[in-house]
Amino acid sequence: MRDVLYLEEIEQAEALLKPQRVEVLRQLAEPRTCSEVAERLGQTPQRVYYHVKRLVEAGLVDLVSERKVRGIHEGIYQAGARSYWLSPRLVGRIGLRKARDELSLGYLLDLMEEVQSDIAALDRSAPELPSIGLSGEIRVRPEQRQEFLNDLQTMLQGLFTRYGGAEGDAFKLAVACYPNVTSETPADNPEPVVSDGTDRPPADTRPTTDQP
Repeated sequence: MRDVLYLEEIEQAEALLKPQRVEVLRQLAEPRTCSEVAERLGQTPQRVYYHVKRLVEAGLVDLVSERKVRGIHEGIYQAGARSYWLSPRLVGRIGLRKARDELSLGYLLDLMEEVQSDIAALDRSAPELPSIGLSGEIRVRPEQRQEFLNDLQTMLQGLFTRYGGAEGDAFKLAVACYPNVTSETPADNPEPVVSDGTDRPPADTRPTTDQP
């Protein structure tokens, strides 16, 4: 079973994005038969088999073994991954925005899609996958936005210049900054959150890694 399966095909998305199939998929985190899943969900084995068959056809579930019960061969199935990431390309961008917003938010969406794709492509069985994630909240007055942007660009350019040589392991660095709609009052002592790369991506600032 993979850690992450990155979905880029519309057929996979269509097979997955149905509430009943998501429940079936959750039950298949461990190898089970359709009858066992049906008993857990209170459904008929025939109905569960229909959903499992669609998930198998989409490459989201694997037939891991078979057993013979009362002369009938019964398949044992398991989910193909622990997590499924849906490519933003499959959803698209709906509605119109002002040109200025489209340039900034559109690029941010493209950047996040690239980060998702890169992380999904990493070999999770590798002995070492060094990565770091940072998340925090800042507050910038409207009249200071350009100054903040200039400071950020200067800082990043300094890092790229300092670590931009031809030697050493190759990493990717991505920074995201966007309005925090969930925050209403400033924290007394805001602290950045640091992740070792094994948890979900943080919300605001996300340096990420890719293997050379």
